[in-house]
Amino acid sequence: MSRLQNKTALVTGASRGIGRGIALRLAQDGAVVAVNYSDNEGAAKETVALVEEAGGRAFTVQARLGTPGAVEQLLEGVAAGLVERTGSSRLDILVNNAAATGFTGAGPSAVTEDIIDNCYTVNAKAPFFLIQKALELIPDGGRIVNVSSGVTHSAFPIQIAYAMSKGALEQITLHMAPVLAPRNITINTVAPGITDNGDPVFQDPEALEQMSALSVFNRVGEVSEVADIVAFAASDDARWVTGSFIDATGGTLLG
Repeated sequence: MSRLQNKTALVTGASRGIGRGIALRLAQDGAVVAVNYSDNEGAAKETVALVEEAGGRAFTVQARLGTPGAVEQLLEGVAAGLVERTGSSRLDILVNNAAATGFTGAGPSAVTEDIIDNCYTVNAKAPFFLIQKALELIPDGGRIVNVSSGVTHSAFPIQIAYAMSKGALEQITLHMAPVLAPRNITINTVAPGITDNGDPVFQDPEALEQMSALSVFNRVGEVSEVADIVAFAASDDARWVTGSFIDATGGTLLG
């Protein structure tokens, strides 16, 4: 039996990239997956189609996290979709993956208040309130996984706003762990490094060589490799792990 058989999951920002990979892996392991997307409905439907082609179950839920009412809209859609497919609104696994990058390419001097506000709203505020409100749906023994980034542990000035907000997300993991423990709900952070998410930059040989050199394995990560780690954190195998920062950077942070 698949290790997530009869489980349900919500993956935010699951229309493409790492989020899509996580949705595919959780569905492969047996979970019914709610695929959240912000604007790209077509890409989200592609994720669902890929899940279904592999024999899994998934459905889309639109909500632009970081906007007023988005958390409530998302959870209402998830609950309705789960009831329709499973007969219950129970949500076993929450993966906070959606993110705003705040990338400027020019370092701290180019960061504006709007960039900071957007990064914190999407990357920290939205996950916090999503966790807070989703606890009504998450049963005892549930799993929460926050997807952060290796840039919180390595200087990368052109991503300072993103790194700051992802650092805040990691604090949610740390401080919520003892709060959730009495219900046997675990919460962990998974931090990917440079991962080939389909961006055109990964087709540039020179850029790819530079990015690969950051890992001790001399290559960039694959989406499936991050998804595998998230799937572990979402499973019963990780029941004794909570409040943790799980380095999924391929050794990039070793120095």
